[in-house]
Amino acid sequence: MPIVGNGDIGTAIKESGIDRNDVIFFCSGVSNSKETDKKQFQREYRLLLEQDRGLHLVYFSTLSVYYGESDYVNHKKNMETCIKKMFNKYTIVRIGNITFGSNPNTLINFITNKLRNKEEFEIQKVYRHLVDKHELIHWLKLIQIGKQDIMNITGKFTYVPILVNEIKASL
Repeated sequence: MPIVGNGDIGTAIKESGIDRNDVIFFCSGVSNSKETDKKQFQREYRLLLEQDRGLHLVYFSTLSVYYGESDYVNHKKNMETCIKKMFNKYTIVRIGNITFGSNPNTLINFITNKLRNKEEFEIQKVYRHLVDKHELIHWLKLIQIGKQDIMNITGKFTYVPILVNEIKASL
């Protein structure tokens, strides 16, 4: 089972054809940065414990570990620590916000849905890193199997108010 999970990232990996039998792409983690439910965090941890520790594990974390403070960020930090202790071969992929897929919790889909439904929402004056599918796959192809590594995929650094205007103009 080289791809664990069938969400947006798992689907992109499957479609790209880069999955292989000696690598576990662990794409079944908590993806909602607003998550606070401890059961969701525990579910991800228990699933990680079921993985074959003889294979190279690719885990998807967040760039927020550098600057954020939330239950989600603390969980991702804890998962990274567990992976470093449990697996001899791993790549921790820290990414920003993906721009593809159907997950309603991604930044792009959240904004798009709010605008389409004409719902009020706060537009934070912050920058976010946006990673498209082609860039993600490009970097995943460069993973060095059999090593211990952390890969930061920053993507395009984008000011959220400008992003909202761009999405609004595209609707």
